[in-house]
Amino acid sequence: MSKTYYTEDHEWIRVENGVATVGITEYAQEQLGDLVFVELPEPGATVSKGDAIVVVESVKVASDVYAPADGDIKSVNDALSSEPGLVNSSAEKDGWLWTMALSDESQLEGLMDKSAYQTTVDQG
Repeated sequence: MSKTYYTEDHEWIRVENGVATVGITEYAQEQLGDLVFVELPEPGATVSKGDAIVVVESVKVASDVYAPADGDIKSVNDALSSEPGLVNSSAEKDGWLWTMALSDESQLEGLMDKSAYQTTVDQG
């Protein structure tokens, strides 16, 4: 069974069988507009919560995507290199950015569930 958490910086992290998949939210991709480039991290890299891991560039702006927890990058979504628009069309599914092994799952406790995140966006 998977569980999805959300950050104030508009990332989502879905944890299933000890592996976390990370991406940006539907709201974030709407704010950015059409993505033209995604700079992905190197698999094997160790990251800390709050580190800037990915750069997404749209026709309007470049924006950092941050690690929602400590861990090791396991894989990246290579499809985004040739098709960055996947993030726009499927931000919380096919447009995922990277997977990671979490070092400390307790860090997820401070993150929001979907309804809390939606409330934050609505109050925006």
